[in-house]
Amino acid sequence: MRELFKDKEHLVRVAALAVAGFLVFLLAKARLVPAGFGAYGHFRAGALDDNRARPLVFAGRQAGADCHEDIVKARHGSKHAAIGCETCHGPLEKHAADPSALTPERPDQRDLCLGCHHENAARPAFIRQVNPQDHGEPGPCTACHKAHHPEMEEPAPAAGAVVGTAADPHGAPPAQPAQEVKQ
Repeated sequence: MRELFKDKEHLVRVAALAVAGFLVFLLAKARLVPAGFGAYGHFRAGALDDNRARPLVFAGRQAGADCHEDIVKARHGSKHAAIGCETCHGPLEKHAADPSALTPERPDQRDLCLGCHHENAARPAFIRQVNPQDHGEPGPCTACHKAHHPEMEEPAPAAGAVVGTAADPHGAPPAQPAQEVKQ
């Protein structure tokens, strides 16, 4: 039995290192874990008060619906009807409190739409996905799709529309009347 513990100083060193590591862990935990952590499961109790102290920046869906009933009607039946206004237009609490204080931004539709609809294998199949090189011309998505009801397409630009304008955002040349070919 004596030979079993003949090199016991090595075992003592390993045990001392394990105890020292455990004490360092307890010290680090005491210094780094915030007070109140774990009071509500894996959360910090003070986080609720911290969030309440922050100023509001989002108005909520109902605030927009109260003033913009026409947009609510335009979105009716659309897959985008479930998406809140502030998802695309940004925080609007100041606008809801005083419409003249903040004008909602009109985001760059191409970048905004592709944020959700750019082809991505990790995205759920129920979200329509497009490859921007294969889908439409460079330009805003609203040239063909309605912003608040994209399943409905906008009418084609009128013949003779000025190139590169809202009437013809893709910059295609105006339609020319067919000419007779003489033989």
